[in-house]
Amino acid sequence: MTHAAPWTLRRATAADAAAVTACVCDAFQVYVTRLGIVPRPMQRDYREAIASVQVWVATLEQQTVAALLLDLTDEGFLVDVIAVSPAHQGTGVGRALLALAEREALRQGHASIYLYTNEKMSENLALYQRIGYVEYKREALDGRTRVFLRKPLH
Repeated sequence: MTHAAPWTLRRATAADAAAVTACVCDAFQVYVTRLGIVPRPMQRDYREAIASVQVWVATLEQQTVAALLLDLTDEGFLVDVIAVSPAHQGTGVGRALLALAEREALRQGHASIYLYTNEKMSENLALYQRIGYVEYKREALDGRTRVFLRKPLH
């Protein structure tokens, strides 16, 4: 018997911008000291993102507990930002959002999906590799190194 997930996944609206910003900042705050810089997702204008790309939220009892930004680039279908509030990490909500991203990529005709993360975010790298993402390049930018990973979709 399967149990329904406790959260709801839905497209974000302009009314969600502040909650998405708070969720992302909460999720990425742990990296500020490790990286020595404010991570790029914490600097994003989420009102603008909601207006221009696919932004999804996971809500639980009217609270935004995770957020996902998807975009199309010259390299393909991008998981631009995925953020899970620390209190909800390990619950499966991040995996549910990644599965949603894969479904969206397939629905839109893409054979793969990609993302990137800072090389110092080692736990993220390990998770992505465990679930089928394969590193294909590293890029130095503004004193940080981004690791790009791609996952083929079936």
